[in-house]
Amino acid sequence: MKKALALSMAAAMALSLAACTSTSSSTAASDSSAAGTSEAASTASTEGGTVANKDKPLIWFNRQPSNSTTGALDMEALSFNDNTYYVGFDANQGAELQGTMIRDYIEANIDTIDRNGDGIIGYVLAVGDIGHNDSIARTRGVRAALGTGVEAADGSIDSTPVGTNTDGTATAVQDGTLNINGKTYTVRELASQEMKNSAGATWDAGTASNAISAWASSLGDSIDIVVSNNDGMGMAMFNSWSQEAGVPTFGYDANADAVAAIADGYGGTISQHADVQAYLTLRLIRNALDGVDINTGISTADDAGNVLSDDVYYYDEASRSYYALNVAVTAENYTEFTDSTKTYEPVSAQLDATAHPEKTVWLDIYNAADNFLSATYQPLLEKYDDLLNLNVEYIGGDGQTEANITNRLGNPSQYDAFAINMVKTDNAASYTALLSQ
Repeated sequence: MKKALALSMAAAMALSLAACTSTSSSTAASDSSAAGTSEAASTASTEGGTVANKDKPLIWFNRQPSNSTTGALDMEALSFNDNTYYVGFDANQGAELQGTMIRDYIEANIDTIDRNGDGIIGYVLAVGDIGHNDSIARTRGVRAALGTGVEAADGSIDSTPVGTNTDGTATAVQDGTLNINGKTYTVRELASQEMKNSAGATWDAGTASNAISAWASSLGDSIDIVVSNNDGMGMAMFNSWSQEAGVPTFGYDANADAVAAIADGYGGTISQHADVQAYLTLRLIRNALDGVDINTGISTADDAGNVLSDDVYYYDEASRSYYALNVAVTAENYTEFTDSTKTYEPVSAQLDATAHPEKTVWLDIYNAADNFLSATYQPLLEKYDDLLNLNVEYIGGDGQTEANITNRLGNPSQYDAFAINMVKTDNAASYTALLSQ
């Protein structure tokens, strides 16, 4: 299926960690129940008629509309119309997994992990975006598992970066303790910072690379573990310093390069089931456009046999959100995750184009240089758009401003549906305002 070539920002970002690839289809972001809602979706385009843009299917993905300060969900955006949903992953479950993975590694390698033998297991932490729900959850998950978290005013674990904390006096964290083989070890967050570059882009790999160099220079062999909110930053630090220094590095996303690096000492990562997320992103659009039950091909099999089991996702009705579940990827199982762009087998059957005719979708990636979205998520989307008979126009943003993306949504009437990955979680109105005109 021919795609519109829309990633005009990719060339400018080519030297960043993950340069965006071509957008042709052959290359490249409460109470719950697994069944989800059973209400049928209305079609977004009809024979001989048109549908207002405000009524067309809208899927938010990867960045859930929410207040970046409080974390409160933007239910106005999540309920924009009857065919609006969010697709992401269970951030809290994944964060807990990441923290547990790191703690398990420390316990299993306690005889060698304390590099300077001072009885303090010191770690540094690369924070992606201090206002991003996923980044906040991962920081909290690591601190909770290692006992370094302190309670914030709202009762949650404080996710504030500490800068440097060599003496353990920072107020945003505390020293944790681990009792292993009859000996008590102190666990200390030696340093942490938001990885934001001078242009304003967050989750920045280049900034992380510079940070680990500075930390290594000042902290030396007191650094026993490197932790990152994602693999893009994690691999930048691994390649810059920690691989050569023999310091285990832990990330998140199960990017192909990070998974492969486990064989070379990368400590581990978390798969957020990008294959399931990419499928759900486009499947919900397909169902809404077909006018069938929204969970067709999700909780119930479609006419090609595609169906998901409830051990890989769940639906939260209150937030109109579909969440994929996470899996820890370590030295024990990493060979199962070496191809991050392989479609998920239970939902890999081609739909009949007669019963499911081609529709046009506008979809943006907030940052064309984001390693996970450009190297994993988008290639998966490009495989699923063919299987689901969707002609998707991919737009690559600069990771800094919504205007860089919204300026390229000048004529929404030419599309049947929209899938949106915001730069900032607060900015849903920048998109819904365009669709409401």
